[in-house]
Amino acid sequence: MYFESHAHYDDERFDRDREALLKALPDYGIDFVINSGADLKSSYAGKELSQKYDYIYFAAGVHPHELYHMTDETLEKIRQLTKHRKCVAIGEIGLDYYYDTFSREEQKFWFKEQLKLAQQVNIPVIIHSREASQDSFDIIRQSDVRKGVIHCYSGSVEMAQEYTKMGFFIGIGGVLTFQNAKKLVEVAKNVPIESILIETDSPYLTPVPNRGKRNDSRNLEYIVKKLAEIKAMTPFEVANITLKNGKKLFFL
Repeated sequence: MYFESHAHYDDERFDRDREALLKALPDYGIDFVINSGADLKSSYAGKELSQKYDYIYFAAGVHPHELYHMTDETLEKIRQLTKHRKCVAIGEIGLDYYYDTFSREEQKFWFKEQLKLAQQVNIPVIIHSREASQDSFDIIRQSDVRKGVIHCYSGSVEMAQEYTKMGFFIGIGGVLTFQNAKKLVEVAKNVPIESILIETDSPYLTPVPNRGKRNDSRNLEYIVKKLAEIKAMTPFEVANITLKNGKKLFFL
């Protein structure tokens, strides 16, 4: 019923109950989960989770905040991970200017290198972009990558529409339920449901009514309900179409 397109179940906040929680998710209608990498350690952890649970798949990549040990050797290790049968994307990769943990030039360089790798191995990308909408868009447009999702989308309606024209999906999560989410609501209104993926970004960005608590994929239902309200559809229709979208993008 639900396709969870972005979660981090390797995160330490799940250490106390990870196994019980993940075993229970199918009972809540969670059919697929993409566990997204942030560095090599989390990418390998995602691989291990995917081998333990049939419905979990993983993405391998290095987040712009985690470039501490990024080298060509790191890229090669990511390439090797993509050979695993349950690795479905490179990600999450991109730009983050909110904290500027690393210089913008360094972020751009490794973003481009990971995009090149995605093109070479012919799998989708999961894009992280925070306070860097235009630079992220320009780099993606100048690349040859045309398969992926813009995770936790925060840009304009017009840019979202341009992304969908290029073949990308727009990732929408718990922020949609927040009171101050007017811009994202407009994006949800104006982007076709056939170009939207749902996500929780667990353990982050928990939707209303559970905001403030640790997030997990069981909260997808609140995102779906809000999206259905915006699109004048039923929750079942939204869940079903976004499920098909996820399977299409990640070849599942």
